[in-house]
Amino acid sequence: MTPDIDKLTKVASQVRRDIVRMVHACQSGHPGGSLGCADYLVALYFHTLKHNTKFDMDGHGEDLFFLSNGHISPVWYSVLARSGYFEASELVTFRKINTRLQGHPTTHENLPGVRIASGSLGQGMSVAIGAAVAKKLNNDSRLVFSLHGDGELQEGQVWEAAMYASHNKVDNLISTIDVNGQQIDGPTDLILSLGNLRAKWEAFGWEVLEMSGNDMTDVVRVLDLAISKTSKGKPIMILMQTMMGNGVDFMMHTHKWHGTAPNDEQLAAALGQLEETLGDY
Repeated sequence: MTPDIDKLTKVASQVRRDIVRMVHACQSGHPGGSLGCADYLVALYFHTLKHNTKFDMDGHGEDLFFLSNGHISPVWYSVLARSGYFEASELVTFRKINTRLQGHPTTHENLPGVRIASGSLGQGMSVAIGAAVAKKLNNDSRLVFSLHGDGELQEGQVWEAAMYASHNKVDNLISTIDVNGQQIDGPTDLILSLGNLRAKWEAFGWEVLEMSGNDMTDVVRVLDLAISKTSKGKPIMILMQTMMGNGVDFMMHTHKWHGTAPNDEQLAAALGQLEETLGDY
């Protein structure tokens, strides 16, 4: 199916509006990485994934997605709502007590689209690999996708999982790393340098692709390319270059909006830069 890049871009603009409004309303959350990953998640759910909004936990016969860096829940909740998993009006409950939209995704609230609790960084790749292996055992030809933060790669469990996936030829898995160069305490190069990520993942036996995560055309192109490289004996890793806070000028080029909520004036300024395309909730 030929993607409608303009339509996907308009959805991403609405998702960014949702993000800043959600985080502002409860004065808590993580807008920076959420804004940076909006294009990827919109392309994934509105173009790439073969998925069913009539959600069941097993997901047999459909593609699965796992969010490992669960603190960027605002962007995922918005995309799930905008793609039909639940009503967009529920976004107003973000981070409220006893609601389904907790600060980090959880499962006991039975929110459609969420299969694991995430946010304890480093665990999502292991889960995604397990799901991919299960699909092979069940003769299910669909794929598993996962998203991770670059700072998350400082967790050793990621590299144990990486070794397992290549050794066992888990070639129905497409993982993506949000390479924005920022983490909560500052630039990753200053906190704990990640080095040459392409060389690392290739050394661990993965097929490595790169893309510009804030260019919708490139996101769609590389996701399609990644799918074409599955079932060839290697797991796929996409290194996705993004800008934290993308779409809101004063949130870009800094780690300071990793986990900071905008005030009333900042919200108004942010919304002034983002087109309302699907209607605010």
